[in-house]
Amino acid sequence: MKMRLIYRLITAILSATGIAILALFLIMQWSLSRGLHQFFGKMEQEKQEQILSSLGKLYSLQKSWDFLKTTPVLWDVGDVKSPAEHDTVPLPFGEEGMSRNGHRQPGIPPSDAGQAGGPLVILNAAKEPVFGSNSAEENVNLRPIIVDGEIVGYAGLLSPKHFLHPLQVQFLSQQKLALALSAAGMVLVVILISLPLARRVIKPVRTMAQATQEISSGKYATRIPVVSSDEFGQLARDFNYMALTLEKHEKDRRQWVADISHELRTPIAVLRGEIEALLDGVRDLTPERVRSLHSETLRLNRLVEDLYQLSLSDIGALTYRKEDIDLVEALRDSVRAHQAEFARKGIELALELSGRTTVEIFADRERLDQLFANLVENSVRYTDSGGKLAVSLSISEQQAIVEFQDSTPGVPEKELDKLFERLYRVEGSRSRISGGAGLGLAICKNIVEAHEGTISAHQSPLGGLLIRLTFPVTGRKA
Repeated sequence: MKMRLIYRLITAILSATGIAILALFLIMQWSLSRGLHQFFGKMEQEKQEQILSSLGKLYSLQKSWDFLKTTPVLWDVGDVKSPAEHDTVPLPFGEEGMSRNGHRQPGIPPSDAGQAGGPLVILNAAKEPVFGSNSAEENVNLRPIIVDGEIVGYAGLLSPKHFLHPLQVQFLSQQKLALALSAAGMVLVVILISLPLARRVIKPVRTMAQATQEISSGKYATRIPVVSSDEFGQLARDFNYMALTLEKHEKDRRQWVADISHELRTPIAVLRGEIEALLDGVRDLTPERVRSLHSETLRLNRLVEDLYQLSLSDIGALTYRKEDIDLVEALRDSVRAHQAEFARKGIELALELSGRTTVEIFADRERLDQLFANLVENSVRYTDSGGKLAVSLSISEQQAIVEFQDSTPGVPEKELDKLFERLYRVEGSRSRISGGAGLGLAICKNIVEAHEGTISAHQSPLGGLLIRLTFPVTGRKA
C-alpha cells in the first residue's frame, strides 16, 4: 500500500527532527556527565597537594606506612599531629567521609560506595599498595611523596565516578531525565506543528492533482487560483498557462476540422452536381463542361496538396536541402514564371533589385520557389485588373529584405495579424470564389521560419497588401 504524500512529508519532518534531537540529547548527556566529573576531579586535585604534604609529615614521624593498617584515619583538613597525641590520624579526607564535627564532607561518599578505603590510593616506594585499591584497570594519577629528598611512596585519587555522593548521582540522573523529557516534548511540539504545516503544503498539490485530472478528461477551461508568490504560485501560473494553451489548441483543432470539412464540401458538391447533371442528361457533355470539371478537380487537388504540405511542416517531416543559393536569381526566376498570368489579367509586374546582382543565403531552392510562387499567385488571384505588383529586394544589417506590394483591394489593419492563420481569409476583399483555401500564407510562414527568417503583413502604399520577408545573409552581397 502506497503511503500518502502528507504522511510521507510528516514522516520526513519527524525523522529529521528526531535525529537532530537525539544527537543533541546524547551530546548534552555526555557533556553534563563529563563536565561534572571534571569539576570534581579538579577539586580533588587541589586537595591532593594537601594530602601529599600531610602524608609526608606523618611518614617522617612514623618512618613507615604501618600506621595506616593499625590506626583509624580521619580525612579532614587540619593540623597534622602525632598519633601519640590522638587516637586518629587527621588527613584531608576522613573515613566514612565524615569530618570532625560529624558531618559528611561534600563530594566524598562512604567507603562502601566506591573502592575500599575511599578515593585515596597510597603506594610504598616499591609501588606496592598500602592503602586503598589500585587495580590495573584504574587510571590513577600517582604523585610521589618526598621526605628528606627521598621518594617514600606515592599517593593519588581515583576517578570521581567512584566516590560521587548519592545526592550528586541523583542530581545527575535528574538532569538526564530532564533532558529526556525535553527531547520528548520537542518531538511532541514538532508533531503538533508538522501536521498543519504538512496539510498546508499538500493542499496546493491536491488542488493541482485534481485540476490535472480534469484537464486529462478534456475540461481545458480548468484553472487553479494563484494564492501565493512562491514556487507553488509559479507552478499554478504555469499550469494555468498550459491549460490556456491546451484550450486554445482544442478550439483551433475543432475550427480546423470544421474549416477543412467546409473547404472540401464545396468542390466535391460542384463536381457531384456537374457529374449528376451529365449522367441525367440535363446537360450535354461539351468541352466547356469538361473544363469546368477539370477546374474543380484542380482546386480540390490544390487544397489536398496544401493540407499535405502543412501537415508535413507541423510534424517536422517537411524536408529541407539547404545550401548557399543566390536569392536574386531565385526571386527573378519565380517572378518571370508568372509574367504570362499577370499579363493575361492586366496587372503590372515590377521587379526592383536596387542594383543587386548577387545575394547569397543558406536555403532550400525548391522551398524558396514554393514560397515565392505562393506569394505571387496570391497577388494574381486577389489584385484587381489594371493593378500592380511590386517585388523588391534590399539589404539591411546582414539581412535580406524581400517585399511583395500589390494594389487594391486592401486588408483592414485589424485583420493583418490573422492572415497567417490557417483557412483564414478576409471575405470582404479576398473572396472565396476567386481565392484558394486560405492555406497559402500559413505554408509561407512555416517555410520562412524554417529558414530562420521572419514574415509579416502590412498595408501597402499601393492600396493593397504588403508582405515583408527577411532572411539572414550568409554569403556575397553584390
